[in-house]
Amino acid sequence: MSELTPLREQLLRCLADGQFHSGEQLGEQLSVSRAAVGKHVQALKALGLEVYSVSGKGYRLAVPLQLLDQARLSEALAPNRAELVPVIGSTNQHWFDLLSRLEKGDICVAECQTAGRGRRGRPWISPFGGQLIMSMYWRLEQGMAAAMGLSLVVGIAVVEALEAQGFPGVELKWPNDLYLNGRKLAGILVEMSGTAGGPCQLVIGMGLNLLLPQSEQERITQPWAELAELGNIEDRNSLVIAVAHQVQRSLVLFEREGIAAFREQWNRLDYFNGKAVRVLMGEQQIHGIARGIDAQGALLLELESGEIKRFLGGEISLRGNPGDL
Repeated sequence: MSELTPLREQLLRCLADGQFHSGEQLGEQLSVSRAAVGKHVQALKALGLEVYSVSGKGYRLAVPLQLLDQARLSEALAPNRAELVPVIGSTNQHWFDLLSRLEKGDICVAECQTAGRGRRGRPWISPFGGQLIMSMYWRLEQGMAAAMGLSLVVGIAVVEALEAQGFPGVELKWPNDLYLNGRKLAGILVEMSGTAGGPCQLVIGMGLNLLLPQSEQERITQPWAELAELGNIEDRNSLVIAVAHQVQRSLVLFEREGIAAFREQWNRLDYFNGKAVRVLMGEQQIHGIARGIDAQGALLLELESGEIKRFLGGEISLRGNPGDL
């Protein structure tokens, strides 16, 4: 994976308008040869950007790009810290490395992750500028047990922020995915650190598909969605700010009242609520009807016998029945 050097970042700013720019013109702006421009364009492609090269016209991004703005994010999220690292291994890992220096609500954002992780360590594909990639630090004085259901609260907060920004219709999948029309739009990864009886430190990561280049779409192995399906994404910075503020507000309420305060919202937004599903626990499959969550955030499954079985996190996976999706 290429790195985003200052010169490549300058090149990207030239191309961000989505218009054609000749190699000669770009070379003059960057004080490099046309051949060097071509090499740097290849490096941008390696970051997951789609760049067209047309003889006689020059280079053009497949879609215009709004770059994240460090100064704007810092001002809007003050007094919290907002750190922008355009190309990073993992925002979650970066925040974990800085735990002792962070305050509740501090965020790290990136344009592109080279070692992003999904649930159970799966790789998370994140092309440059195609997603909202964010990690937030939080701390629970009550300890690890108090974190039960936290990923559900974050999911609700993100959906609410998207609704407020003019992107309605996003639903949730227990315990940590956002869905759009039955396809995965975003994933949430909560990682924690703490000792028995002590406070719990959390890094809450999220990756939300905004607009993915064709080349990256082909690498995704499950049904996926992108926010652009719901309308034009006019301002990625506003989106980051809205999501960060809503997650902060929701976590403050969660600390005060627990997951019970969010149960009604979850059950309203739950994509699988009332649907036939399979719960996978290792080799075991349990079939039933999803009935939302209880006051502890546990998944409720109605078995054929009518018995309600509850599941709390752990190594379980929720799937729709093939014939029902």
